[in-house]
Amino acid sequence: MGEQSIFDRMMCNLRATCKYYTGYPKDLGPSRLVHFTSEREFVQLLHQGHPVVVAFTVRGNYTKHLDKVLEEAAVKFYPHVKFMRVECPKFPGFCISRQRKEYPFIEIFHSPEQASDQGRIADPNITKYSVKVLPFNYDQSVYGFREYFKRHGIKTSDPV
Repeated sequence: MGEQSIFDRMMCNLRATCKYYTGYPKDLGPSRLVHFTSEREFVQLLHQGHPVVVAFTVRGNYTKHLDKVLEEAAVKFYPHVKFMRVECPKFPGFCISRQRKEYPFIEIFHSPEQASDQGRIADPNITKYSVKVLPFNYDQSVYGFREYFKRHGIKTSDPV
């Protein structure tokens, strides 16, 4: 078992010397994808001031592909854009509030501001906020996210 086959040695050599090797698995480092655990955590993430890309998913074969795309995009646009994944069967209330029937779908939340009209509030410690929500209808890839961010003027890197 200690001896590698010729093919394995060739592939190792190719990966070590070819700077254009793009095969999987890619070494993306630590995961930058945030897994949804509560609405309170989601609000705290919004208050950091960065846009948050939220993927509403259910388990399935396509979700596995989408997870890889989200992981790669989260690394690419970190720390300027945060990526979050919500498993809708675990958090049905949050998903149902989006009023969408087809899964998976992606929405982008950004620019939280304190609402000008607070309305009737039972608890004075509660503050209402308004957040811009954009549906994501581009190609579900890192390139698609980049083009979408460009089109909507979402900052994805530091000014040079």
